[in-house]
Amino acid sequence: MKPLFCIAALLATVSLSACAQAPQPGQPAKPAAAPASGAAPAAGTADARARQALQSLNPQIRVDYVGQSELPGFREVIVGGQVALVSDDGKYLVQGTVLDIAAKKELTQSSPALAKYRLDLLNTIKAKDRIIFAPPGKAEYTVSVFTDIECGYCRKLHSELAEYHKLGIAIEYMAFPRMGLGSQDHRDMISVWCASDRKQALTNAKAGRPVVAKTCTSPVDAEFDVGKRLGISGTPAVFAPDGTQLGGYLPPEQMRAALDELAGKPAAAAAPAGMP
Repeated sequence: MKPLFCIAALLATVSLSACAQAPQPGQPAKPAAAPASGAAPAAGTADARARQALQSLNPQIRVDYVGQSELPGFREVIVGGQVALVSDDGKYLVQGTVLDIAAKKELTQSSPALAKYRLDLLNTIKAKDRIIFAPPGKAEYTVSVFTDIECGYCRKLHSELAEYHKLGIAIEYMAFPRMGLGSQDHRDMISVWCASDRKQALTNAKAGRPVVAKTCTSPVDAEFDVGKRLGISGTPAVFAPDGTQLGGYLPPEQMRAALDELAGKPAAAAAPAGMP
């Protein structure tokens, strides 16, 4: 999906979540000019002009963050868990890959503000509302994983828990019924989270065994809402301890390597695991 079409969806549907597919590597960002309204340029700070520019296009839009961008002349904004850029004068909107050529660095998805936004949202989900699978002793890393009981790669990740544990990685699951609220998938995930032994219930469900119907005051809906605000459109969605999204399924060795890289540790000597 081209960035310009993602922006159109943003303006039409309030959230960038409709554009969750990332641009292809190397795809240039395309600026989109805001429709001319005949009004004078917005007064006040650059942050205020960025908010006003977005709200002039869609008054219902929820802007979660506005701040300074590393791209001169632009403000960084977070909407629906994704980053876009708005020019300081409020005239231009940019979404896509923005490269600092000299630094060989991508400026949007590597944004510290985006990582903090994600981490703050993740921290709203309490440990008691997660289903946690941790290795014996102290884990070196803990990743947050939005999961669904039906998806193939969610099941594959779960089947390899012992390997993640050997590498010092704890997995903390949060619910994201990808078929949506009110679906059978949603009802089954509520049953899992309401089970007396949630870990076993989740393991059974991911193994394809029948889910025993249960009801309670569960955190499933709240976790799904957090996932949507993070811009998640599929599962598994894996987040590092600092809020960086690692992507979807990663084999154990690759996940450990990605976590080490984020932590600034040297790469392990072990050969990377192959993709399934």
